[in-house]
Amino acid sequence: MSIILKVILGIMTGTFGFYYIRDVFRNRKVFSGKPWSGLLATGFVTNFFDTLGIGSFAQQTAIFKFFKLVDDRLIPGTMNVGNTIPTVTQAFIFMTVVQVDPITLVSMATAAPLGALLGADIVSRMSRRGIQMGLGFGLLAVALIMIAGFLNLMPVGGEAIGLTGWKLALIVGMSFIFGALQTVGVGFYAPCMAMVYALGMHPLTAFPIMMTATAMLMSAGGAQFVKKGAYDRKVSFSLSIAGIMGVFLAAFVVKSLPLLMLKWVVLCIILYTSVWMFLSAIRKEGESKVQVL
Repeated sequence: MSIILKVILGIMTGTFGFYYIRDVFRNRKVFSGKPWSGLLATGFVTNFFDTLGIGSFAQQTAIFKFFKLVDDRLIPGTMNVGNTIPTVTQAFIFMTVVQVDPITLVSMATAAPLGALLGADIVSRMSRRGIQMGLGFGLLAVALIMIAGFLNLMPVGGEAIGLTGWKLALIVGMSFIFGALQTVGVGFYAPCMAMVYALGMHPLTAFPIMMTATAMLMSAGGAQFVKKGAYDRKVSFSLSIAGIMGVFLAAFVVKSLPLLMLKWVVLCIILYTSVWMFLSAIRKEGESKVQVL
């Protein structure tokens, strides 16, 4: 079953890559004068941290706006297009080196894109601040449970590579919801990590699951941005080239971490994302509804 998933993802990525690379080379003469060194460094560093599970969109948005590298209107397309191939690389690496129950992997990786496709309209009617506050508290609760486990106050976590029964149904349903939330800029990684850990799976299994789901989302969504030309070609190409190198380096780091250290990495990512959700909710207090791009 995971072989079929790889084939589907490979076909989607190949189709996306063909139109993407062709569009970049057709328009290479109108590239901006932005320095290659800064763009490549951005792609390498942000995708390195993305592979660790921290995500890249928030970092890239901050860099693009601070250094005025990308027009605000083109930021969503630039990130989605530029990070697609590095994210697919992450998915193939972790699907190969990390053992995950194929039913759990395929179910979650399919539910997330369906959530993005079918749930975006529902999510668009919700308060962005409410979503962020809710996820912030949810992630914080999981983090506290993890800390209690580290202190031997309660048994948590596990080393299962898959789920069955109500746990599988729950995590697939949550993947659908997280996929829908990703369409409005709420990352999939940290919530996925939290659910995987809370339901007793090995923390490392979160990596192939979240990266495969995100890769499928981006392969489909990135093609639309290329078709409309709604992205900065030079910046996206830089993210793709350097991002792949950052992915390979970080993947080596992740898969070589001992279990205890990996749990601490997951805890830090969940806490970081929880705080970021609270801060975003405070900053955007005046927004009543989310805007789906």
